Amino acid sequence: MKKININNLQVDEQLLKFINEEIIPGTNINVDNFWDGFAKTVNDLAPINKKLLEKRDQIQKKIDKWHLSNKGAAFDKNKYLSFLKSINYIVEEKEDFKIITSNVDEEITTIAGPQLVVPVDNARYTLNAANARWGSLYDTLYGTDAISKKNKNQEKAKKVIDYVRDFLDKILPIDQGSWKDISKLKIEEKNLIIIINNKNRYLKNKKQFIGFSGDKNKPKSILLKNNNLHIDIIIDPNNSIGKNDLANISDVIVESAISTIVDNEDSVAAVDAEDKIKCYRNWLGLMKGTLWAEIEKNGKKFTRKLNPDRNYTGVDGSKIVLHGRALLLNRNVGHLMTNPAIILKDDSEIPEGIMDAFISTLCAIHDLKNKKNSRTGSFYIVKPKMHGPDEVKFTNDLFSKVEEILGLKKYFIKVGIMDEERRTTVNLKECIREVKERVVFINTGFLDRTGDEMHTSFESGPMIFKGEMKKSTWLSAYEDWNVDVGLSCGFSGKAQIGKGMWAMPDKMADMMQQKIDHLKAGANCAWVPSPTAATLHSMHYHKLDVFKKHSEIKSRKRAALENILEIPKADRPNWSVDDINKELENNAQGILGYVVRWIDQGVGCSKVPDINNVGLMEDRATLRISSQHMANWLHHNICTKDQVMNVMKKMATIVDKQNSGDKNYLPMAPNFEKSTAFSAACDLVFKGREQPSGYTEPLLHKKRLEKKANR
Repeated sequence: MKKININNLQVDEQLLKFINEEIIPGTNINVDNFWDGFAKTVNDLAPINKKLLEKRDQIQKKIDKWHLSNKGAAFDKNKYLSFLKSINYIVEEKEDFKIITSNVDEEITTIAGPQLVVPVDNARYTLNAANARWGSLYDTLYGTDAISKKNKNQEKAKKVIDYVRDFLDKILPIDQGSWKDISKLKIEEKNLIIIINNKNRYLKNKKQFIGFSGDKNKPKSILLKNNNLHIDIIIDPNNSIGKNDLANISDVIVESAISTIVDNEDSVAAVDAEDKIKCYRNWLGLMKGTLWAEIEKNGKKFTRKLNPDRNYTGVDGSKIVLHGRALLLNRNVGHLMTNPAIILKDDSEIPEGIMDAFISTLCAIHDLKNKKNSRTGSFYIVKPKMHGPDEVKFTNDLFSKVEEILGLKKYFIKVGIMDEERRTTVNLKECIREVKERVVFINTGFLDRTGDEMHTSFESGPMIFKGEMKKSTWLSAYEDWNVDVGLSCGFSGKAQIGKGMWAMPDKMADMMQQKIDHLKAGANCAWVPSPTAATLHSMHYHKLDVFKKHSEIKSRKRAALENILEIPKADRPNWSVDDINKELENNAQGILGYVVRWIDQGVGCSKVPDINNVGLMEDRATLRISSQHMANWLHHNICTKDQVMNVMKKMATIVDKQNSGDKNYLPMAPNFEKSTAFSAACDLVFKGREQPSGYTEPLLHKKRLEKKANR
């Protein structure tokens, strides 16, 4: 790709053109001033970034050496804890404090609800996610297995309506009556009149009635509110559902994805300037409010755009305008990866996280004018894969420099800390302290956190079965610790405390049974894989007031640090060959099913059938845990290299069959040596021990670049 010299930076020609001609116009930023400040900042910060990565390696080597020197001895928690403190893996925890972040949108501070994560490189998915702020309970329940596995029919339709009316009875109870029996809704003297058997009834809590649209006597919709979430009851006698309903109710629309993480990281495959421009262009379209995608369904083409705001008349006659879209957060990449889109004066590639910070913020300036996203004039960056307070401080310094160069007010950029690396977990309070003026989010995530757990403790011994990890002492302590620290730092009512992804998008009945546990654990947002899942998960936030739950949790004893440090290794494993092979096959299936699309098609997030043909949402976090698990077992001789290779070839053949209906799919078998994807999947396992922090990106990027070069 052709490069242009700009202030001792070699910048990809197309990226330069995109920034100068598409992003900067309309920002009041001088092009030359931008490149002057950008070049100086990148060259100043890149060496610091590099030193932080070197520190990771140095710490890991010390931990490996400690485990090897203590091999065979009984594990001593206190001795281990003292050692980690002595190498500054665990830093001293200072005095208590509260976060002081300001100008934060209510979707983060006071509204608890589902949070979507969507790959930024797919405009259609991104628009769907942004528009998932509102969802139909009728359509969602009817189209999933949430209440019935039956195919769509009249019986299921009736079950859906009954289910929704039961739900309304619980969250919006009527004084002397049920939502199942109403014949009419109207407004009189600022009250919602609910007519049942020709008698006027009212909500038990009249304050839940917020507004309406249409005529008071014949409203088109009724706007209600519970736990800070809105419910819009649609009334349409001409609709096929409404005309058969006693009160002409045709649908119940609920606030669903309150916020959405637009992802540049684990769910995308962006390895060069071409890929990054695609990501940045979609983000720019979101910030300008101009993003669109052409969709084809059932032979018909139409254009999808961002939804408009929703307008109502308030109880007192005032105008109510509700946000039509989810609040969008941008997940930048972490500190590890570099990108060939820009070459620095020392001939090294630009740290991708620095590039993301500048360009995503530059795009966000457009939102300051039109307020399509943030109503408070803020920009939200979620930052993953930071290891400890020093790296969080570096992120804070980076954001300060971006604000300075772009002429933005200090703390315009808000930050979300992804608590998914062990060194961040054990130092979470001090990590938060480093960004106490801009932090808006912390979260936990099983997959990356387990991947880091295994890599950090690689030399301690063979790890337990992957399925047993969720029962580990460290995991439950980690989940509690995150909430405990967040609440002690004043997050409740000011910032999000998040929990991880529901990975099975086709199993909504199971999600409805299990995911309310995230709220019970203190999460005021939790990740879902689709707009459908967001609508269903929103029901949990009506049933449980998370902010009240925070008050209960605050009084409990903080989780124990020593429990977080409980290593999930197996004591003298005596597993059968059959059990070992089943575990290897399960891991290999997920690795191959994901990697083949990443390498060959550039798909960074996809629904991959597991060994039992259950579709699981896979991204680089799932890949990290599976590859590290297999690499660990190889290292400790639980299996042999030949055994693993045979499993990889066996599962590649199965993955090929599962993808036989994809016209763009390139089979891996039987010519395994010619498949770049198969080679990449094998490298992730056989070279897994040497990968930095067990991350999969270096190998994936290398192989994807090879694939693109040979197109």
